[in-house]
Amino acid sequence: MSNKFYFLVFFYISIFLKLSAYNNPVNTGFYPDPSICRVGDDYYLVNSTFEYFPGVPIFHSKDLINWQQIGNVLDRPSQLPLKNTLPSDGIYAPTLRYHDGIFYMVVTLVNSGQEKQNFYVTSTNPAGPWSEPIFVNQSGIDPSLFWDEDGKTYFVSNRGLTFNTERGIYQSGIDIKTGKRLTEPKLIWKGTGGNYPEGPHTYKKDGFYYLLIAEGGTMYGHMVTISRSKNIWGPYESCPHNPILSNRNAYEKLYGTGHGDLIQAHDGSWWMVHLGFRTPQVLGRETCLAPVKWSEEGWPIVNNNGTNSLFNNTETLPLKPFPAKSVRENFNSAKLGHEWISLRNPEMRNYSIANGFLSLAGSKYTIYDLESPTFIGRRQTNFNFTATTLIDFNPKMENEQAGLLIEMTNRFHYQFVISKSGNKRFLKVIYTLGDLKNLAGEVVLKSGLVNLRIIGDKKNYTFQFSQDNEPFQTVGKLNIQFLSAEVTGGYNGVVLGLYATGNGLESTSTAVYDWFDYEGMKE
Repeated sequence: MSNKFYFLVFFYISIFLKLSAYNNPVNTGFYPDPSICRVGDDYYLVNSTFEYFPGVPIFHSKDLINWQQIGNVLDRPSQLPLKNTLPSDGIYAPTLRYHDGIFYMVVTLVNSGQEKQNFYVTSTNPAGPWSEPIFVNQSGIDPSLFWDEDGKTYFVSNRGLTFNTERGIYQSGIDIKTGKRLTEPKLIWKGTGGNYPEGPHTYKKDGFYYLLIAEGGTMYGHMVTISRSKNIWGPYESCPHNPILSNRNAYEKLYGTGHGDLIQAHDGSWWMVHLGFRTPQVLGRETCLAPVKWSEEGWPIVNNNGTNSLFNNTETLPLKPFPAKSVRENFNSAKLGHEWISLRNPEMRNYSIANGFLSLAGSKYTIYDLESPTFIGRRQTNFNFTATTLIDFNPKMENEQAGLLIEMTNRFHYQFVISKSGNKRFLKVIYTLGDLKNLAGEVVLKSGLVNLRIIGDKKNYTFQFSQDNEPFQTVGKLNIQFLSAEVTGGYNGVVLGLYATGNGLESTSTAVYDWFDYEGMKE
């Protein structure tokens, strides 16, 4: 029988049955710093995006496990100016909340040499459009909002009026209509002593104000801690079994668990979304899910033992999966799918979709420049994948290149590009690792269209091509470890996609892509 038949059977059975296990991450690939809110039996989730545009993807779910992207919150340059933004700067740790019929997304914009900017945008529809930013005069990163039962609104971040104040969790009262502070920021908790206390979220339950934060940095020592108080201004009492989540001493293949957000489901159960990563760390920090119970003393217990796993043997909400997304992007719509992103604010005159083709005009900028080169990509969401495209590109000048790109940062990336030398057209595999740039393989192409393919696994990226329906041939192979965060530093995951450049000059030749396939395989 067809896969469609089995999907429908599973879909209708899962509506009525709770399953007893699920796999982490629930959202694979470069989706860090998750924040969640619920409206009825609908769940919405957002993530950090750093230097990429549009910013802050927003997802919808009915079961906390299956997620479908419905938009990007910051999809206009007026909301998200990213000029000269360094890798891993830009958008930090959004918080998503819903209050009195309005969705709020509050976030930090980080740009080198400037004071951190905290702002929020609003919408009555989580799919957008979202408002222009409303700024709050409080420093720090990872802001969050909380509404008390008396209608007052509170703003928390990890600094006071400037970034030079003592690190900890600061709170002020604000006017939610204008963003104006109504009180001075007050330091309400320093955490448990772990470095980098950040990512604060406030909740109220059974008469207590609970303050959840991240500590320990966002690598192997990451953790989630919590405190509580009867007064929203404190003093806050630390949970006796902090950290309530950390895999730093766990024998698990899920690392760096931290930066969580709590949610009570519509059936009364409690859950935490948080980030974690798998190694080698090319996929970035991913969105994970853990069940939560409350002790008799009123403290949350995450996944029974304060750790989380790639496989969780626990009862879930009734599963309501979405139809599988197509492997192929045909470029038949005037707009690309929500998953496509660019570096910084793209120069739209260099991008065109018409008659089922995507055309890219290379600018003078390269991927190495801290600008917005002509590049449109999507996150690598599987260790094992195949990405393929059909390109028509005949460069007139030797400086012009176009093809596929695997990018971790501007200084760490692999190119699979067509270029010209003399009267010949070449296909090249080029690696850039910091200050080291070299050719890893090349072939001479015949005239005509070219199929480009990248095959990924846990060890290598393999670069292949085909012309005239001939079998694919390998041009080169590069180790994925050199694009891992352990080597490159920073907070991102690999993004791969379509690229064109004039290498210092405006390109006189246009690269035309017929389609792009991304097929991920389970490990």
